[in-house]
Amino acid sequence: MKINNTIGFAGSVIVILAISVWMPIIGPFFSLIMPLPFLFYFCKLGMKEGLVNCAITLFIAGLLGSLTGQPYLFALCLEFGVVGLVISELFKRQISIGATIFWGTASMLLMGAVFLFLSGMYKGEGSFDTILAYIQNNLSNTVDIYQQSGIEQEKIDQIKQAFDFLSKLIARIYLALIIIGTGLVVWLNVILAKSVFRIGRLDYPDFGDGAGWSAPEFLVWGIIGAGFALFLPATGIRFAAENLLLVLAVIYVFHGLSIMMFFFNKHRMPGWARIGIYFFVVLQQIFLILLAFVGLFDQWMDFRKIHKKTDPESV
Repeated sequence: MKINNTIGFAGSVIVILAISVWMPIIGPFFSLIMPLPFLFYFCKLGMKEGLVNCAITLFIAGLLGSLTGQPYLFALCLEFGVVGLVISELFKRQISIGATIFWGTASMLLMGAVFLFLSGMYKGEGSFDTILAYIQNNLSNTVDIYQQSGIEQEKIDQIKQAFDFLSKLIARIYLALIIIGTGLVVWLNVILAKSVFRIGRLDYPDFGDGAGWSAPEFLVWGIIGAGFALFLPATGIRFAAENLLLVLAVIYVFHGLSIMMFFFNKHRMPGWARIGIYFFVVLQQIFLILLAFVGLFDQWMDFRKIHKKTDPESV
């Protein structure tokens, strides 16, 4: 085991962890790439040496958390370390980018569920109750900050009403928000890994052209089933249907984005124009909805004319 690999592994993780925790403005953005150093060094060092260096890194993170009174740092590193390990193994198997993100998301959700379950047992609460209590506490703390800042009581009341509405909305779709957020974290690390691997001279999987990606056809049945389930009287079924529709909508937004990318490539649109359009689309929610519909109807319309069709004479 080379000492420079150990320093690089542990050092990169601890630096990202420290920025995430102690720099409030840019910290949340750095926390999103926590799995990246684990992914890089597991691919570089292999399973055996990677696990040894990962154990050293976790020990340092646990020691740092103990010294600073933040024991959750160990759990945070452990969760992202497992995600990095899973994605590294998926990279070695050369599967599609969709399957890589799916299984990476599943592993991260599983680790998160385990930690929530253990935390709920420790506090005597259910896992979902822990999530909702955390969200409501954050909203309450935000209201307190506004009150202490000297804002007029009328505006404080308006903020409280808005936060009450937001709290009720989150209570209905928090499951979808967790899945979508987790999937975006995995997707971001898979995409950023390409540049990091190039710098480290590691082989990056050939995922093909992103402009040709399509959502699996069977997801259409999920849209149809969830749509009908919204009209059923059972509250639990409607809750599942609403969250499923939101998750599938995000998948079809990415399908629509791949179609947009296809036509950008076809017409050789310059990079500055692409960035401007992407930025505008993200800011305008109506265009995200349109992209979701474009992705959904591409199953039948085949806007890019890339899906193979069966010749009737050959049947």
